[in-house]
Amino acid sequence: MRHPGVLCAVALLLATCDPFGSSSAAAASLQETTSLKSIAAALDDSAAIRAAKAGSGPDANAPSLLPVPVFEHALPSGSFTLSADTRIVTNGSADLTAAVSYLRGIVGKSTGFTLPAANGRDDVRHENFIVLDVDASRQGALGQEGYTLVSGKLGVVIRAATAHGVYMGIQTLLQLLPNAVYSTSQQVGVWSAPGVVIADWPRYAYRGAMLDVSRRFFTVAQVKHYIDEITLLKINTLHLHLADDQGWRIAISALPSLTAIGASTQSGSTLSSFPTVPARPWYYTADDYRGIVRYAADRSITVVPEIDGPSHVSAAQASLANLNCSNTALQPYSGFDGPGLSLLCLTDPAHLANMRSYLGTVLSSLAGMTAGPYVHVGGDETPTGITPAEYGDYVSAATGTVTAAGKTPIGWHQIGSAKIPAGTLLEYWGDDTDRATIGTATQSTDVQDAVSGIAQGAKFIFSPADHAYLDMKYSQLTPWGLLWEGYTSVQKSYSWDPTTELSSTDGSINLLPARQIAGLEAPLWSDRTYVGSTALPDNNTVWATQQVYADYMAFPRMASMAEIGWSKLSSHDWTAFQQRLITQGQRWDAFGVAFYRSPEIAWK
Repeated sequence: MRHPGVLCAVALLLATCDPFGSSSAAAASLQETTSLKSIAAALDDSAAIRAAKAGSGPDANAPSLLPVPVFEHALPSGSFTLSADTRIVTNGSADLTAAVSYLRGIVGKSTGFTLPAANGRDDVRHENFIVLDVDASRQGALGQEGYTLVSGKLGVVIRAATAHGVYMGIQTLLQLLPNAVYSTSQQVGVWSAPGVVIADWPRYAYRGAMLDVSRRFFTVAQVKHYIDEITLLKINTLHLHLADDQGWRIAISALPSLTAIGASTQSGSTLSSFPTVPARPWYYTADDYRGIVRYAADRSITVVPEIDGPSHVSAAQASLANLNCSNTALQPYSGFDGPGLSLLCLTDPAHLANMRSYLGTVLSSLAGMTAGPYVHVGGDETPTGITPAEYGDYVSAATGTVTAAGKTPIGWHQIGSAKIPAGTLLEYWGDDTDRATIGTATQSTDVQDAVSGIAQGAKFIFSPADHAYLDMKYSQLTPWGLLWEGYTSVQKSYSWDPTTELSSTDGSINLLPARQIAGLEAPLWSDRTYVGSTALPDNNTVWATQQVYADYMAFPRMASMAEIGWSKLSSHDWTAFQQRLITQGQRWDAFGVAFYRSPEIAWK
């Protein structure tokens, strides 16, 4: 479908507006301007926004982008060619410093171009440019992360209401350029982006990835590498699972034993028995953690730290004796047992006070180190012996500490069974088996907990274990991962939607209002990162490195999560998604992502 209004609105970037008339005067006017403000004024991209709001999607000739933008239209002539003379022009906003640095870093490695930045208030040449324009008045039209992008002969203009929106536009611009632009070494080529107009914004505000650094420790460099990979898909949240039975990964200055003892183990090994002992134990110092938070923020990613409890706490109980009913510290744990292994002592006033003191110290310290608005308090898989009152005491202490620190609590959906503060987010990991019970007399416990949370006004992040858990094997050929939810192929990872996860299988009952859906998250647990992972390891077991495991298990399934979270539902199509993955695979190859080449996709 052609959109002549859109074409002519952006014709200043082209030599012509064929077949709808000449626009050479507009292009000449653009070349004569001397400020970014005049460029933005000349570029009327409102027609593209109107087309997007009206439901027009990408046209058949538009470039392959992942996730699919809301509106994309190929322009009939005039591509933009990046060169050593290309300048980045901004409106001088300090908020764009990180975005400019990121763009220059990616492009500089592959092309060798420095892309000097110029303040739009200065007298600069206005051809062969990349304009990055933040205009807060566009908030109503584009939201926090929306943007418009227009490319043509004279350059590229990305406009948004915030620096986050500009950053998302930069990710789209990189996809418009040849795939080799993602290379980490200098390449030779013609760096052209097709003429196109895009108006785009996300379907959901929360689009997350979770990394389990507790059961298998990921170094700071490995976490940053994962951040670099997920940001390519417009993922905007990184949830770090920092504490579990197998290890404690964050230094809390007031409780040094948490890392002195709790960081000495991980699944399958201890520091003393590990073949290559690291220079220091498996944990992040406060400076390490703050560095990860800053690094993520520079890529428009919010870090969400998690301290799990009242179960999954063996590392804490090995470090702090008074968290145990016996007041005797547990032995550090490096095994593979499942739910119900550990539980904080919650049975008497003295130990409840110990629990509150522990949570108050840990969660308030963590909140102080975290720039983002969230702290995750866990709450999943408690042993059957815990009473509702004991569980409620834990949830109250954890969420109360988080809200007192000025943060919003997130918890696994089980905390919905207790009283939770207004604004709490619940991460729901139920599966299709739970869906089948909705509307029946035997509604599952997972659904009951969710219903309680819904009634309290909680918003939901969806991580359905049978679709979104990245540690599940793709197929019988997968060397690592688990099978308790069965195989999760790429197609299965793409074949779900947040709007139906709490509805009956026939669609007649929907328990969750759309306004209470915050988004989705793809968890990567690190329980079984070795060959033959369905059995316990032995002395001959071959372990994958953390980066190899993460790349293989997360990609390409992370792309499914990204598109479900960003792109409107009407654009979700498995056949078309397969084709987009082929192109995305070439980008991953250039970037060095060792993804799983699923036979479901005809990779090139």
